[in-house]
This record gives sequence, C-alpha cells and structure tokens, in this order.
Amino acid sequence: MQTTLRGRDLISDLDFSKEEVETVLDVAWDLKMKRALGQPHAYLRDKVLAMLFFFSSTRTRGSFEAGMAQLGGHAAFIESRTTQISHGDTEREMGEIFGRYFDGIAIRHVDWGVGNRYLNLVADASRVPVLNMQCEIYHPHQCLADLMTIIEKKGRNLRRKKMVVSWAYAASYLKPVSVPQSLVLQMPRFGMDVVLAHPPEFPLMPEVMQQARDLARANGAGFEVVHDMKEACKDADVIYAKSWGPLVTTTDPAEGKRVQDQYKDWVANDELIALGKDDVIYMHPLPADRDIEVTSSVLDGRHSVVFDEAENRLHAQKAVMALTMS
Repeated sequence: MQTTLRGRDLISDLDFSKEEVETVLDVAWDLKMKRALGQPHAYLRDKVLAMLFFFSSTRTRGSFEAGMAQLGGHAAFIESRTTQISHGDTEREMGEIFGRYFDGIAIRHVDWGVGNRYLNLVADASRVPVLNMQCEIYHPHQCLADLMTIIEKKGRNLRRKKMVVSWAYAASYLKPVSVPQSLVLQMPRFGMDVVLAHPPEFPLMPEVMQQARDLARANGAGFEVVHDMKEACKDADVIYAKSWGPLVTTTDPAEGKRVQDQYKDWVANDELIALGKDDVIYMHPLPADRDIEVTSSVLDGRHSVVFDEAENRLHAQKAVMALTMS
C-alpha cells in the first residue's frame, strides 16, 4: 500500500502510479464495506471540498457531495456562472483563494482546449489538492470506478482479459473524448488487452494514443484500433460502448453532427453483446441515449453493470478524497 497521496492532485489518470491506483481501490473497497455495514468512517471531519462546475452533472455532483458528507465533511456546490470568473477571476486567483478557503478543489470543465489547462493552472496556484471531475482530456474518477467494477466482476487478475472501448452513436450532443481516453490509458497498466473501435473520423488525441501504446507494450498487454464495431466485440470480456464527438477531426458543431449522423448503425444492441463471451459485461458511464446509443434490452439486461459502475463512483471518489485531503 502506498502512503504518499496526501496533498496530491488527480488531474490525469497517470498522476497516480499503478501501485497508487491499487491503494485507492483497496481503500475504496474498505469504505464500501463500511457503508454496507453502517460503520462510521468520518475521516474528513470538518474538511470542506469546493466543487466548481463549468458543465452540468448528475452522478458526479451527487457522488462527490454524498461522499464528502459520509466522510464527515462538506461539499460546496459552485456553478461557474454564479461566480465572478466571467468578470475577471483568473485561474491563479481561484487556486490561491479557494486553496485558502477549502481543503480540496474539484473541478469539472470539458471545453475543448480549455478545461485541462484551467485545472492545471488552478492546481499550480493552490495549496490544497485539485481533483479532476472531468476535463476534455481525462475523466480519472470515472475510470477508477470502471476499474473497480471490472475487478469486482472479473477478478483481480485482468491479464489477457479483452476490453472493447467502442464508439456508439448518440443524437443528443457531441460528447467529450475523456472517458475513452482515460480507459485506454488506465486499463493496459492492469494487463487488459484493449481494442479501440471507432469510425475513421472519431480518433482519440494522438499523444494519448501514443501513451496507450507505450503502456500496453510496457505491461505486456495488447492494444489495437479497428473501425468495425462488430469485429471488435468478438470474444470480448468487457464491452464499453459509448458516444464521443469527432473533436480531434473537427470542433465545428454542425460539421461534427453531420459526421456523427453517418454512423447511426453503431448501436450497442443484443446482437452486438452476443458476440462477446457468455459472461461479457456491458459498461457505460451514463447518461446514455437510450434506444439510440444502446438499446434498453442491453442497458437493463443481464450483462449490464452500469448501476454497479455508477455506485462505484461514490466509493472510488471517497477513497481519493480520504487519501489526498486527510
């Protein structure tokens, strides 16, 4: 177990080593057990977390807010539009000032080319940990919950387990690339063979792809890219199919929507899930475009673990907060 996480930021998935991620998971399971048994675990009594949102949420706000309360502290929900950020509060000022008011700063900012830089500039000026609740590049806390869920379903030894990270069509909006990027960075470190499937116009960031290849090579894991959803899912242990925007190709919303609408047949349906192993699990961070991105029969079916996955956001985040803010 690593004991060097106090005061640390978690902005990129690679900010924590593999061993430190394992420590987070061990603490998360301990906290999950304590909650199940009704055992108090107020490790952050009198601590306060600032939650600064530039982008709306359901699970993220709920899990961080509930988690801080269960740890004996308080989470202050701050919608960016209710602040003076648009009137001149800079990243340095937010880091300096919130770092003096609060014991931790959590930020969700997914604007392309803006969010990750914002988090890092706040962190540079802050004397307390800065936690990434999702930026345009990474979604580390979601990925920790995903890893926790996969281990619960598939066991600690994930070597040679096949995980498909696939694009799927959604009609609602051009979603960030941060979830698939976090997955292709984290899962090879645990020995999973990752297959990334997407139409040609939906690549991930080149620097992230290079890191993913390097990590797979270093850990003896497989990593490949295909442009056929069905081909990718054959004999899969895990199918993680969700939408993301063609943001590396174009940041123009109208052009992005036009490109996206060419691939309405990329849907997670029963036929697709049947291509995986008998005990394949289907994952999605939610919210999903029900019966567009994924059919209800899959989302609510026996292979789906999306609600366990959503619950584990709470436990994984509590572990990170307890380790970094104590």
